[in-house]
Amino acid sequence: MKKYFPVLLLLLLGCQLLKAQSIQSKTQGLTKYSGYFNFYWDEKAGKIYLEIDKLNQEFLYVNSLPAGVGSNDLGLDRGQIGDSRIVKFIKIGPKVMLIQPNYSYRAISNNADERKSVEEAFAQSAIWGTAAVADDGDKVLVDLTPFLLRDNHRIADRLSGNDQGSFSADESRSAVYLPNTKSFPENTEFEAMITLAGKASGAEISSVTPDANSVTVRMHQSFIKLPDDKYKPRKFDTRSGYFGIEYMDFATPIGDPIVKRMLSRHRLEKKDPSAAVSEPVKPIIYYVDRGAPEPVRSALIEGAGWWNQAFEAAGYKNAFIVKLLPEDADPMDIRYNIIQWIHRSTRGWSYGASINDPRTGEIIKGQVSLGSLRDRQDYLIAEGLLQPYEDGKPVSDKMLQLALARLRQLSAHEVGHTLGLQHNFTASVNDRASVMDYPPPVVSLNADGTIDVSKAYKTEIGGYDKRAILYGYQDFAKGTNEDEALKGIISETIKQGYLYISDEDARPAGGAHPQAHLWDSGNNAADELNRLMVLRKQVLYNFSVKAIRQDAPMATLEEVLVPMYLIHRYQTEAASKMLGGLYYSFALKNDGQTITKMVPPAEQWKAFDALMGTLKPDALALPEKLIAMIPPRPTGYPRTRETFKSRTGVTFDPMAAAESAAGTTLSFMLNPERAARLIEYQSRDNTQPGLLPVLNKLVAQTWKAPQPTGYNGELQRLVNNLTLKQILQLAANTNAAESVRSMALLQIDDLKKWMQSALPTATDSRKANLLFGLSQISQFEKTPDKFQPVKALAMPDGSPIGADEDGIY
Repeated sequence: MKKYFPVLLLLLLGCQLLKAQSIQSKTQGLTKYSGYFNFYWDEKAGKIYLEIDKLNQEFLYVNSLPAGVGSNDLGLDRGQIGDSRIVKFIKIGPKVMLIQPNYSYRAISNNADERKSVEEAFAQSAIWGTAAVADDGDKVLVDLTPFLLRDNHRIADRLSGNDQGSFSADESRSAVYLPNTKSFPENTEFEAMITLAGKASGAEISSVTPDANSVTVRMHQSFIKLPDDKYKPRKFDTRSGYFGIEYMDFATPIGDPIVKRMLSRHRLEKKDPSAAVSEPVKPIIYYVDRGAPEPVRSALIEGAGWWNQAFEAAGYKNAFIVKLLPEDADPMDIRYNIIQWIHRSTRGWSYGASINDPRTGEIIKGQVSLGSLRDRQDYLIAEGLLQPYEDGKPVSDKMLQLALARLRQLSAHEVGHTLGLQHNFTASVNDRASVMDYPPPVVSLNADGTIDVSKAYKTEIGGYDKRAILYGYQDFAKGTNEDEALKGIISETIKQGYLYISDEDARPAGGAHPQAHLWDSGNNAADELNRLMVLRKQVLYNFSVKAIRQDAPMATLEEVLVPMYLIHRYQTEAASKMLGGLYYSFALKNDGQTITKMVPPAEQWKAFDALMGTLKPDALALPEKLIAMIPPRPTGYPRTRETFKSRTGVTFDPMAAAESAAGTTLSFMLNPERAARLIEYQSRDNTQPGLLPVLNKLVAQTWKAPQPTGYNGELQRLVNNLTLKQILQLAANTNAAESVRSMALLQIDDLKKWMQSALPTATDSRKANLLFGLSQISQFEKTPDKFQPVKALAMPDGSPIGADEDGIY
């Protein structure tokens, strides 16, 4: 028994020492960082110890990506904000856990039991757990390092989902990144260099990493103090154009809506709410990235600053300010709304994101990410329009001015998102009434055939934007009935002719609203398409070696040609929405808006004619002198996603360019959803065009029309084939309405009989076209549900490249 006494004594003493260990003794000799949460840095072990003195107190937890992957396709950009969650640390025995309460379901009630019943009805989430390494009773110390070295941004999942390979965080190649790990009075920031190791299998990740099997980025995590309870949430209105939050409130009286919706917006108050014009209690200030070069930097500041015009219209003075980020400021500090300039391997989307309080919708921080290659695309477009490179003459600055004008608009657009605003894709039909639309450069023809770009982009905030800011940020005098005042603002906005339609309606290829589209202009899509086709014809006629710099390879003419040849691509899609189109609004009961209205038949047929104008051989043909100037690609200048595809090997293929343009037009015209609406609308109103008359007219102007000879003849036969394939695809589409498939079958049967009757008298080229068409029909007839015609070549990328998943770009 005696021989065990020393061992037992040592064990007891060890337990007493462990039990008695305090935070002070555990952190002795470590570097302390004081702030919202205090933490300690152990240089020797490479560890972060977090002092938790706010047990059971909620705060905001945000993850972000300060140093990204650099690929637009993967959507993992520098500055990307991830999830924002309300969390709290709780302690159970020796264990400390980070818990996320469920704020989607609440009981806004003074009754504690009522609140508790809802809390217990829905699951919470334990995000992380660990054992305390020191305990002072009212506060504990934990080793936060494993939490920081996780793949908290879920990059491995994103890479796997994009078929880039299988990856996981490798702790041996990951470490705390101390320069961006710090604590401020109202937020504590942690950053780590994380290496995702694995087996790469995708081209995108290989193109932006030195070693695709080892992807090293930086991931950031923020602990942020929640705002006080003085912010007043504002009622969400679907017509207002704002983002919002929603939750179910189970304390709601049974006769009222249980789902509550609130705007996302910054806190802004007038010093004197009763004054027509007042200084704010605290202005909204945005800071521009010091890494943005001049003259880009000034353009970003100027464009973002347009929003002050809207706040002035809402009765504020100096409420919105844009500055250059001070040298000693840290962009991770929650006090700074940031406009950052980010670099990628190719041009891509820009983003306007924000950190919100999930309880109220209050925007705590706005963060704009602007892709640095976007201005170069506008410069390229200007080169094609202006043909500026003349031997022995100075190069005009018009290209630069056009690119900067677009950057101003882009800066304003993305900042608008961080103010709470969604896109408004009907603004273009109302004199470009909002920077929250996607604007194409509006250019025109001068009398001498040259191109005028002086009014390419707007130079101020739009009328709709002023109305939107008024709804979201007006500060009402004491005693005002806010609900009635807000209704009055919306009513006046409608009265002034502003309509709001956003992403879900504008983006789908089968969209129905004839005024809701991306990158369109003009108040009538068909008229604008016709105008644009006239301008395009002149641009192609003017196109020459003056489109490229001295000593540039001649093959690079193609890069400048692409956006000129396809300058009508978005207006074509806009015009297609007039076919089987429906005017509508997000109307509320008795608000006076047009709820739904079919597009008048004459307008639909006008759109049909405009669309057919893009399919004519004269429209698809390139000048012979231009084709002859584009040789095969030289060494070092391979084909890219931004050049035309080719079916002729190494040579430039003008037929492939025509195929991509014509195939796109036809896919819009014969979209299955559009076809279904054409049938439905005609059944309800026999003056509507209907699908069969559209198909009949389409075939009459392609297959059954007189066939030209030469180059134009080949283009016509190309369009013929594409037309047939599109009708066959409509008939074979098992997801299409059966009425649509039956109409397509009827058209195919009629066309087959006509082709057979036309064969005996056809010329060789015509006969070959007819025989190919008949062979396609024969293949379809064998297995209709499985028939898949060869798809038309896709257009080169047009919109900014990459992920477009959240609608805030």
